[in-house]
Amino acid sequence: MEEPEKSNVSEAVSAKSNVDKVDDVSSQASNRRNDSVKSSQSKPRLKLFSKVMEKSLQWLLDNASFDRFSHYFQPLSKQNPQLTEAMHKQFISQLQTLVQKEIATVIEEGELQVKFEELDKLEELAKDTPQAAWRPSGVPEQDVCSGLVSYYKKQEEYMRIQLKKLQKENAGLAQKVQAGRENITHTEQRIATGVEEWRASLEDLEAFVSTLSPSEHFGSL
Repeated sequence: MEEPEKSNVSEAVSAKSNVDKVDDVSSQASNRRNDSVKSSQSKPRLKLFSKVMEKSLQWLLDNASFDRFSHYFQPLSKQNPQLTEAMHKQFISQLQTLVQKEIATVIEEGELQVKFEELDKLEELAKDTPQAAWRPSGVPEQDVCSGLVSYYKKQEEYMRIQLKKLQKENAGLAQKVQAGRENITHTEQRIATGVEEWRASLEDLEAFVSTLSPSEHFGSL
């Protein structure tokens, strides 16, 4: 009879120790949550995001009730309800701490504050835009088609700009080619004129030579 009593006392002490640890962890998590809320008070969007995450976390914790938890550990909960309760508290605390840590990681690594500030700027710029922003129609086919049409229009405009650039470059090259052809034509004309002049001079020389007699050729010798 003494051994079961010692065992029960040991389990009770262990359960109390676990409860104390759970309370410490819960206190630390609560402090971190309060610090996060304080730091986001001057940041409306981030504050709203934090509230939504806290409500979602609270909904998750509420659904992880002790009754549901003990349902899956019925033999243990019937034999030692105190230990089961301590395990449940530790489970809730660790779950809460893990989820809060993941949320903080998402905020930090995702740079949500920077993204929210950019969203604020876009919202501020949109105030001066009379045209309503695009909203999905609820029909996926229409939304996809409208998105594709916009994309293809942008591509068409881009190709039109590139075509104009190529046409301009081709026009410049055509002008250079035409100028080169004109230079070649002028050069050919100058060469032909020079050849004609040379032939005319040669003919004049031959005609002059033919008019001279042999005695006139050698009379002076």
